Amino acid sequence: MADLRGALIGYGLAGSVFHAPLIASTPGLALATVVTGNPQRQAEVRKAHPDSQVVSDPAEVFERASEHDFVVVAAPNDVHMDLAGRALDAGLPVVVDKPLAPTAAEARSLVEQAEGL
Repeated sequence: MADLRGALIGYGLAGSVFHAPLIASTPGLALATVVTGNPQRQAEVRKAHPDSQVVSDPAEVFERASEHDFVVVAAPNDVHMDLAGRALDAGLPVVVDKPLAPTAAEARSLVEQAEGL
């Protein structure tokens, strides 16, 4: 069976220290794409995960949804809802680093969106 291909959006502390190493070291998972617009972090991704594609815009992941099996959102907190919703709209399962949303109501709406798939 082929590895599940993950896209990681965000390569700050959560992405670089927690999510990327976990995905890369878990049997059956592959870190296919990392999204970061920061040139220094792009270089860090290329060094630490040379088999991963590096892109600067999350839209590239959503446009190529068929090349991924899941998305992890580890971007700044204020964009979690937007990115998670866009991943769901693209038909991708999504994991969101904490906090999921600014309010419980917004979190519920995201869960309802996911349940509707």
